[in-house]
Amino acid sequence: MTFLKRYLIPRLFQYILVIWLGVTVVFLIPRLTPNDPVMRMIGEMRGRGSTLEPGAMDGIIRDLTEMYGLSGSWLDQYGSFWGRLFRGDLGVSFFQFPAKVNQLIATAMPWTLGLLLTSTAISWIIGNIVGGMAGYYSRKTWSRALDTVAMVIRPLPYYIFALTLLLFFAGVVFQWFPITGAIGSTPSFTWDYIKDIIWHSFLPALSLTVLGGAVTFQTMKLIVQNVNAESFVQYAKLGGVTEDRIVSKYVIRNAILPQITGLALSLGQIFSGALITEIVFTYPGLGSLLFSAINNGDYNLIMGITLYSIVGITTAILIVDLTYPLFDPRVRYN
Repeated sequence: MTFLKRYLIPRLFQYILVIWLGVTVVFLIPRLTPNDPVMRMIGEMRGRGSTLEPGAMDGIIRDLTEMYGLSGSWLDQYGSFWGRLFRGDLGVSFFQFPAKVNQLIATAMPWTLGLLLTSTAISWIIGNIVGGMAGYYSRKTWSRALDTVAMVIRPLPYYIFALTLLLFFAGVVFQWFPITGAIGSTPSFTWDYIKDIIWHSFLPALSLTVLGGAVTFQTMKLIVQNVNAESFVQYAKLGGVTEDRIVSKYVIRNAILPQITGLALSLGQIFSGALITEIVFTYPGLGSLLFSAINNGDYNLIMGITLYSIVGITTAILIVDLTYPLFDPRVRYN
């Protein structure tokens, strides 16, 4: 009962509160931008040579405003937005009409999830293993060399590192990989199509894996060095405990606990990096879709993508937070 009151219920309340605040901010921000999707659509119609009489123009503006859910005050739009949200209806895309926002997101989501989950898992596992060994053997030459490389890579912005990989492996120096991450062939569950996906996704995944792995490596190394200096580790060494057991049972096991929390907290940063990387590589995921929506002032599509991001990241953090007591029994007893 204590665990339920002090640990589970507060986190569920925080989960609901964060989603509500996130959705509210997502609703407000597009409406504070200078882009008016209705007038932009009218401008595109005129640009295509359409001639509109004043009376007809007023009718078209009224119909577009109603269709896009922009009629009434912001409070009316906010209530209508939550009503559609509970029904699972995110509306239609303004500039890919009559395509549904859910349909567009469902098409792009698997590409982002595949890229994000794969790169996150690889960078977290390798970064913790190599960082843990480098922290325990911190005086070794290879440990210092890896730390120097990580210090150089870690501060690089995602788009700079992605452009470097693009120029080096797909452009000027070598032409081993395609310049864009867009898949041209028809989707099918065949080995040739899977190889095509891997080939096009390799550089975007590599950029996220290397940058994420550098952060995990340095963090894990510092934590292991601090744990290694604790009295219980020194006592185990004096007591004749084997070094393999000290590393696996004493050092790594205690050092990995903050990294589990860090995995949840880093999902937001990795997701933002994935969006930037997708734009650089023209990868057909949510990043490219969001970039197009922002350029076109597509309110519904911006809100839909951001909403999925907020719910996904918050849910992942909640799952990690709720499973944390399985890794650290002290949480259950406190």
